[in-house]
This record gives sequence, C-alpha cells and structure tokens, in this order.
Amino acid sequence: MITDKPLKLIVEALVFASDKPISVQEIQACLPDETLADIRAALDDLKAEYDEMERSFIIKEVAQGFQFRTLPDYSPYILRMFKTAPTRLSRAAMETLAIIAYKQPILRHEIERLRGVDTGGIIRTLMEKGLIKIVGRKNLPGKPLIYGTTKKFLEVFDLKDIESLPKLKEIKELGGDEEGTLMPLAAALPEETPGEENGDEAVGEEDQEGSD
Repeated sequence: MITDKPLKLIVEALVFASDKPISVQEIQACLPDETLADIRAALDDLKAEYDEMERSFIIKEVAQGFQFRTLPDYSPYILRMFKTAPTRLSRAAMETLAIIAYKQPILRHEIERLRGVDTGGIIRTLMEKGLIKIVGRKNLPGKPLIYGTTKKFLEVFDLKDIESLPKLKEIKELGGDEEGTLMPLAAALPEETPGEENGDEAVGEEDQEGSD
C-alpha cells in the first residue's frame, strides 16, 4: 500500500481508533509494507513526543498491545465527566483475584484451600467482570476447571503482560492503596501462598463459565 502520510501519524491514528490495546502485529496487518521494527520505532517516537510536550495522555504498552492512557492526575476530572466512580471489588474478591493472578493456572479447590472459604460466587463475579477466565481442565477425577487472568485484567492493572506482575515483596514494601494499581491486590494476598504441583496435564480450553 502506497501512502503519502507519515508512518508515525498513521500508527497514531490506528492506536487512537482502536477500542482495545492494539499490537504491533495488528498495526502491521494494516500496513503490510512496513516492518515491525519501523512500527515500533514510530511508537517510540510518539511516546517521546508526548513526554516532551507534557500532554495529559501517553501511549502505553498494556495487555500485549498499545493504548492511549490519560495520566492519573487527570482521573478526578474524567470521573466527574462520566459521573461515575472506579469499579471496586470487595476484600474477598481482591484476595481471590490476587491468588489467581499470582498462582495461575489454578484450580478452585486450591484457591479455597488458601482462603479457607467457598469461592464459587466470587469466581463467578470475577468472570462476569472479565478479570478471570477458564483456561482448561485438569486431568483429575471430574476434570476440574483451571482458572487464569484475562487481557482485561492486564488492562485494568496497567500491565504489559502477566510476567510484568511485580514481586509481592516489592509492592508490599511500597504500601498505599491507590486505585488502579497492584498495591491493594498484593495487600489482599494471604501471607502463605505455597505453589501447587502442576504435573497433571491440562486438557482443552473451555469457553463456558462454571465451577469445578
């Protein structure tokens, strides 16, 4: 495709128009004559340009893609415009989400062993909010469901990928309870969260909701 528009501006337009984080590969699908390296360079140029101009927004890599994000300092005005408040999870839901995030892939009975209570209702709530999903079944009697986090989880907690989860010790040392950060998530995690042996093979990804 031949165009007289600068690559940087085309990339900017695609990121702006996308309703979800858009990956470099998805951008290249719209610009087959451009290399991945050139597209990444254009994104880097845009990020540097916005930083230099001290704009109220940035382009950030989240959920394995790129997305415009307003800076935290401007969130009170945006919330006022939409006349809404940040979605809040209960302490129990945050604790369950923390266990799944840091211990995934994980079975429901493993979550309940760590929390000491039934988690069926909380798991359904987290699935309805799009923060967790069923990633398969384990080769155990009854084929119990295995849970993991979603791309929406990465978006909500401003993470590039699941490997970007900070170490629990690091964020617990920081303290605080800012909205939209992993601090309250880490604070909700039980102190003792021993890893599970995952020797049994998981089979088939299931799309339906449910519990084991």
